[in-house]
Amino acid sequence: MKANQAIRTHLEEAAQLLERVLSDAAFLESVEAAGQVLVETLEKGGKAISCGNGGSMCDAMHFAEELSGRYREDRKALAAVSCSDPSHLTCVGNDYGFDQVFARYVEAIGRPGDALLAISTSGNSANVVAAARKAQALGMRVIALTGKSGGELAGCCDVEVRVPWDGYADRVQEVHIKVIHALIDHVERALC
Repeated sequence: MKANQAIRTHLEEAAQLLERVLSDAAFLESVEAAGQVLVETLEKGGKAISCGNGGSMCDAMHFAEELSGRYREDRKALAAVSCSDPSHLTCVGNDYGFDQVFARYVEAIGRPGDALLAISTSGNSANVVAAARKAQALGMRVIALTGKSGGELAGCCDVEVRVPWDGYADRVQEVHIKVIHALIDHVERALC
């Protein structure tokens, strides 16, 4: 396959998945429900905490900085933080194991009324699932961004936004960042 054709195929596949989620009413409703959880959380003085691994950690960080910093509009800062401090991750990873790095963070700063955005393309990242379970035990609401079957994470969240894709994780991540931007836009429109 020529390089040009490979690029075209790559982009066409991404466009087809985006069209698929755009025509999926249940998917769109789940995004709206997730946005409403965030609005209610922030409106009542709670904070949003986010976590994920690898590219999903980058998305979790992006989500938090767009809320605490700025997305499209000049507005007050909103309470959001990602579980991404390297010293915390290595400390907890060393002392308790990598599967506890996000749960310990949630335990330390999470409070009833806060929300957790838990991101895992497979839904089976043990540390993300542990964070979701800890958040629920603390009285927090959990939004899960998943793909494939939703994995274990589908069973321990209040709202799941599942990208209907069984292939490589990059396609799921591409939709996740679009969902994240839609969530932030939803929050800005509602609160600002």
